Amino acid sequence: MAGSADRIYADPSTERLLTGATVITFVRTVMTLAIAVWGAYESSLTLLVVGLVVYWVGDSIDGEWARWRDCETRIGAVVDMMCDRLSCGALYVGLIWLQPSGWISDGPMTWIGIPIAIYLFEFMVIDMYLSLAFLAWPIRSPNYFGVVDRRIYLWNWSRVGKAANSGAFAVILLVTGWVWLGIVIAVALLVLKCVSLRWLLQLGVPVPVRTADGAPVA
Repeated sequence: MAGSADRIYADPSTERLLTGATVITFVRTVMTLAIAVWGAYESSLTLLVVGLVVYWVGDSIDGEWARWRDCETRIGAVVDMMCDRLSCGALYVGLIWLQPSGWISDGPMTWIGIPIAIYLFEFMVIDMYLSLAFLAWPIRSPNYFGVVDRRIYLWNWSRVGKAANSGAFAVILLVTGWVWLGIVIAVALLVLKCVSLRWLLQLGVPVPVRTADGAPVA
């Protein structure tokens, strides 16, 4: 986590839905969903893999664009999170749909749905809560959570943390085809997220101050 205070902390005057970064987010999400549906229709594992690549590359581009063009917003960060989970869910559910018993009916990919179900619970529930927690502080996105708690940031949103938490599971599962290894990785990620959640709850999530009439202070 690095950057000046102007980059780290949110500026209400710059908050808007449509920026170059959010446009990229919407486009890559539509492309990913279209490929996922096409892959399901054609029963094509190759198309699903292409969809995963589009999702990963697009997710990297929109984030880099936001930083290059200085258009990072809290709205954009939340939109990115929601689109990530929509894309991820469509692709992994598509993988289960195409390969309910695995690539080899009596081989190591039998019960492929087990590691995917664990991963989706970790990513779409616990990690979503962790990622949205940044909204309780005046920072632009989880990428700057290091000013709040460096330990939580390093394990979840540093470049290494992001790569381990998102790409490692899919790559290893697809390359090796070993469901047991997928389960090990998914469970490890789930434990990591639960530990991070415990750290967050110990830290305490601030509640906005309110006025005497109950309205929150802007």
